[in-house]
Amino acid sequence: MKSRILLICTGIALLLSCASPTTPAATPPTTVPAATPTVDFSAPESVGRAFLEAWEREDLAQMYAHLAPTLRAGLAEEDFAQAYRTALAATTTLTVTILPQQLGVEGDAAWIDFQETWDTALFGTLQATNRLNLLRAEGQWWVDWRREAIWPDLAGGNAFAVEYQTPPRANIYDRNGAGLAVPTTIVTIGVIPGQVQDEIALLNALSQVLGLTPEEIQAKYAGQPASWFIPIGDISGEESLAYNESLQQPGIERRERPGRLYPLNGVGSCVVGWISPIPAEELDDYRQRGYRSDAWVGIAGLEAWGETILAGKNGGRLYLVGPDGSYVRGLAERQPERGRAIYATLDRDLQQQVEQILGEQRGAIVALDAHTGAVLALASGPGFDNNVFIRPSDQWLLQAILNDPRRPLLNRATQGTYPCGSVFKIVSTAAVLESNQATPDTVFHCPGYWDGLGVANRKDCWKAHGDINLKNGLTESCDVVFYEVGRLLDSADPELLPSYGRAFGLGQLTGLTELPEAAGLMPDPHWKLETYSAEWSTGDSINLVIGQGFLLVTPLQIARALAAVANGGTLYRPYLVERVAAGAGSGEETTQPQAVGQLPLSAAHLAVIQDALLGVTSRPNGTATHRFQGLEIPVAGKTGTAEAGVEDLPHSWFAGYFPADDPQVALVVMVENAGEGSTVAAPMFRQVVEAYYGLPLTPLPETEEN
Repeated sequence: MKSRILLICTGIALLLSCASPTTPAATPPTTVPAATPTVDFSAPESVGRAFLEAWEREDLAQMYAHLAPTLRAGLAEEDFAQAYRTALAATTTLTVTILPQQLGVEGDAAWIDFQETWDTALFGTLQATNRLNLLRAEGQWWVDWRREAIWPDLAGGNAFAVEYQTPPRANIYDRNGAGLAVPTTIVTIGVIPGQVQDEIALLNALSQVLGLTPEEIQAKYAGQPASWFIPIGDISGEESLAYNESLQQPGIERRERPGRLYPLNGVGSCVVGWISPIPAEELDDYRQRGYRSDAWVGIAGLEAWGETILAGKNGGRLYLVGPDGSYVRGLAERQPERGRAIYATLDRDLQQQVEQILGEQRGAIVALDAHTGAVLALASGPGFDNNVFIRPSDQWLLQAILNDPRRPLLNRATQGTYPCGSVFKIVSTAAVLESNQATPDTVFHCPGYWDGLGVANRKDCWKAHGDINLKNGLTESCDVVFYEVGRLLDSADPELLPSYGRAFGLGQLTGLTELPEAAGLMPDPHWKLETYSAEWSTGDSINLVIGQGFLLVTPLQIARALAAVANGGTLYRPYLVERVAAGAGSGEETTQPQAVGQLPLSAAHLAVIQDALLGVTSRPNGTATHRFQGLEIPVAGKTGTAEAGVEDLPHSWFAGYFPADDPQVALVVMVENAGEGSTVAAPMFRQVVEAYYGLPLTPLPETEEN
């Protein structure tokens, strides 16, 4: 338990030469009348009530305007306002309620007794009976303000003091209890210049430990006062022990502090997130929630989503101290509540291997439990070590991450939006079957090109398939088949294909709550008219049917859609938190799978699609059969090669599930601007399957891109 005493001085040195005389004994009080719409400065009750009403709504400028001119002459408005703001922040006050009670008047002096109630985040409800003094000058009534008008105990130069008790931040674990965010000891290594005896030896030792050049180290303490401790860098407690002998040089000092560790160089960083000091613009908000101003809070990922769970609740003691800092008396106290551990749905070992498979490529890999929506692995590349956000000595690494043109902080799995290419043909097949525009055995002819929109708009297929039916067209990813499908659907109803895309959960939020996500875009006639003031054309349907055109989806959306294909048609809300451990007054909370939709597919048509996807990896003409040869686990899936600009290579996709005969996991691999889906994404998909089952990884094929 960490304790910290914070002294909150709310006193203001007023120019006492302008002070009013002491309020005389009260005459029999009268009840304060009802408020009037405007302030009548000839009536003390009107002025007093206006001031108190402004205090209740924290209108500090209006309050200041009611002060006696002599007081305003010696008290700056900002100092007056700061006195109130400081008191409210110290006590973590959320709202103030004022109840005027009695008015007393005697000559040129008056007063209003009132009850004030402060509703605080940390200390509950504070109540006090107070008095607001007024005076009459030049025929008008003004507030004769004193420091105790804020709170009666602040009379005589007293101040609020707060002793915080902060519980340790709870851990984040994977589904099996392996740590993803755990406590650690951080050791700050510093130099005290006046104690250095052998500077060369000191610089060499620190260079070895911190990975900085001697020149960089020397620049940090050069010209600093001889007795100061100059921080040079941070290491872990384990590293401090390992380098103990090297760090015995005179002039080197180590200081320990509790910290946070993200194991394995930040495995799952795009999911776990990180903590950091409270951002300046959010400081007031956190103070009102009972946080210390120097607290570290979750900024991204599960650290941010679960902030109130992990941090628990601060405890503390609010008390008064006199002008000399001596204890006067206690006002309120609350015991801290420990945070509660979060167990993520991730499998740390699988997550680590998935990140290694993705490597430094720009892309994403998502693995879902096909029957619940639980996220087993979610990687975005290029990755980053989230430990750099909590080590001050790693600021250069942090700047490198922030300035990286590859944008490693963009979670491409949930926020990256892309056309998915031929993966969308799964949706197109469902639409044409369910709308009775074709059957699985409907035969199309593919000469290797399609000019259904005219010779000027001729489109090539990746090969001449000849006569080929719809089902095999999906297995072999024949573009000509799907250009014809697009024309059929457009002729029947231009809204048909977009509506099926939405039914598969594409172009919309998945409902994941723990991470930010992008909706993407499922274009349709209404959207095009609203956006471009243009009518939907058959060409738009032709683009959409093969996953191109305006379509934008996230890898997570595709993973959810494939999970539905795998499990029999149910769309689940993806989730990243398996359970939250029990804590003070709260039992263990377990996330229950949430079905949010059903694919508009008959069982027979779903079986057709499932068999076609199995053929992609296992039949002679399957687009990825050569990538899955020799794999004992049956896999069903679909390649996708999505155009991404005239000059860039296409995005490489492979989306599927395994084992195909008893689907358990839906998996998506997407690599930006990497080439063909069968060339890049499919081999990586295979490696993830092998990693899942603990098999040796098949080396990736040599390509021009890798």
